[in-house]
Amino acid sequence: MSNAPAVLITGGTGTTGSRLATLLRGQAAVRVATRKPSDGAHVRFDWADPASHRPSVAGVDCIYLVAPVGVADPAPLVEPFLAAALRAGVRRVVLLSSSAIAEGAPSLGVLHRMVRTSVPEWAVLRPSWFMQNFLGEHPLAAGIRASGEIVTATGAGRVAFVDAADIAAVAARALLDRVPHNTAHVITGPEALSYADAAAIITESSGRTVRHRPVSTAELTARLIAAGIPAEFAEILAGLDADIRRGAEDRVTSTVRSVTGRPPRSFAEFVTAHQDAGGHAGSFAGLSCGSSSRSPKHPRTHTACSSGGRVGHIGPRRGGATRDRRP
Repeated sequence: MSNAPAVLITGGTGTTGSRLATLLRGQAAVRVATRKPSDGAHVRFDWADPASHRPSVAGVDCIYLVAPVGVADPAPLVEPFLAAALRAGVRRVVLLSSSAIAEGAPSLGVLHRMVRTSVPEWAVLRPSWFMQNFLGEHPLAAGIRASGEIVTATGAGRVAFVDAADIAAVAARALLDRVPHNTAHVITGPEALSYADAAAIITESSGRTVRHRPVSTAELTARLIAAGIPAEFAEILAGLDADIRRGAEDRVTSTVRSVTGRPPRSFAEFVTAHQDAGGHAGSFAGLSCGSSSRSPKHPRTHTACSSGGRVGHIGPRRGGATRDRRP
């Protein structure tokens, strides 16, 4: 690869994509794919408009691939785009997937296999649940702001929550390292926590009581649908909580340190870093238990799916969006 490769970032205004774009500037020619370009680094791209695909990959060496949001089966949209990219000379693709989705499984698992088997140089990022789910638009964050509650169907199950900045740092190395990674990276934070543990950390740091309220899988599905997430995705997300309850995400990997040379951020560090005085949706300051706060009309999830955000980039929008937000 050249010293300054041209990198197309799909989902470039999303949670990991925006951080990745910042990291790559000065090291690569960054091209941010978006449906509504607003500056010179942006290029128009819409999964639902194949005519936008070929111009977006012209002259590109590498792609950070974030699947279309809210599409149960993204392969029919991604496969022709990937084929066009390879014909245009793209050699390296880094796919954002999820720790919850194995290669070959529906949705992102199909893309995992597609990238591994068709791209000369590749990596698949499989992050755990994003720490950013506790902030912003995510239903989890809305519940904290509205009632001081974290509502999940995870029971006492544990998750090694990961900061999106650490995911972006691994993505940067996978895109820029001279030797291709040609592997799947399971990316976690430094410790596995239950949601009760996470609530205790937020309480200690913010001074406002936050509790974990466990519910059934069926009740969580209904809550997610009420928050604006399509029923089929709400069922998938609630099912992921059930997997956590059974221990599927109770693991810690050394990926961030081994790939980037530095340790991943802990959840406590993340919470402390977001204790600003504004009390807005992007901070833990000003949490008001019992205050009224309407759930966002169109929440998105970060999972590792994040997810993750988690399945795929699961969210309520269908079609052209590529903002990477996961459970």
